[in-house]
Amino acid sequence: MRPYTASGGRTRPAVALDLLSLMTATGVRPRVSLGAEHTLALRICAGAAAVTVAEVAGQLRLPAVVVKVLLSDLMEYGAVMAQAPRFPGGGSFAADDQSLLRAVLDGLRRRL
Repeated sequence: MRPYTASGGRTRPAVALDLLSLMTATGVRPRVSLGAEHTLALRICAGAAAVTVAEVAGQLRLPAVVVKVLLSDLMEYGAVMAQAPRFPGGGSFAADDQSLLRAVLDGLRRRL
């Protein structure tokens, strides 16, 4: 199946989501019939306290933009909610936050 079939060909979510947005299931069951990908995304969100959009995309093996559409749909149904990403130090990420960038670089170097 082609990835964009899961989102009905849509490439823009109704709700803006960051790759690091934290998704959690609300426990509300959608009143509409869900497709297989929506159901899997909801199951992933329900299986953890919070999961990022990027993690859901990785587990579903779908492009992030498709997963954003799926999660946006689930948000509209009330089945999941999103929280803004949290960064070390409690602040928001700035492009010049060198401590975070160094930590990412160090982690990449250890893996290579």
